[in-house]
Amino acid sequence: MTAVREIIVKDLSRLPAAAEQLLAEAGENRIFLFYAEMGAGKTTLIKTICKQLGVQENVSSPTFSIVNEYESPSGPIYHFDFYRLKHEQEAYDLGYEEYFYSGNYCFVEWPEKIENLLPEDAISITMNGNASEERRIVMNISGKTDSK
Repeated sequence: MTAVREIIVKDLSRLPAAAEQLLAEAGENRIFLFYAEMGAGKTTLIKTICKQLGVQENVSSPTFSIVNEYESPSGPIYHFDFYRLKHEQEAYDLGYEEYFYSGNYCFVEWPEKIENLLPEDAISITMNGNASEERRIVMNISGKTDSK
């Protein structure tokens, strides 16, 4: 089953409601793939989702570290930025499987860099827009987990 949801965020004050909606729609799915151009707000949305999940620490893009780990009341949350990867082998070397199949939340920026390694039931989120205009967030839920 595939479900597609579209959320329009007219300004940053509406981002927490969008994050709450994304989490509710995701159900038990824990892997979120963020597709968007540079500057479209992927990290800003991930920060907001993490806050909804109870993360207290600073959430920032793991551009150079590739993965950041945050603590939440429900366990660790992993935030990936694969922008700098040149080959999928680098994701293997990182041990991506341990993260993706841990049952914990994984937020992935630049998933197209590891397209062949992505779980089938991951949630794809496509964002259009930039910091100075409204954002269009399209959430595509497919795979093993049913949605509403």
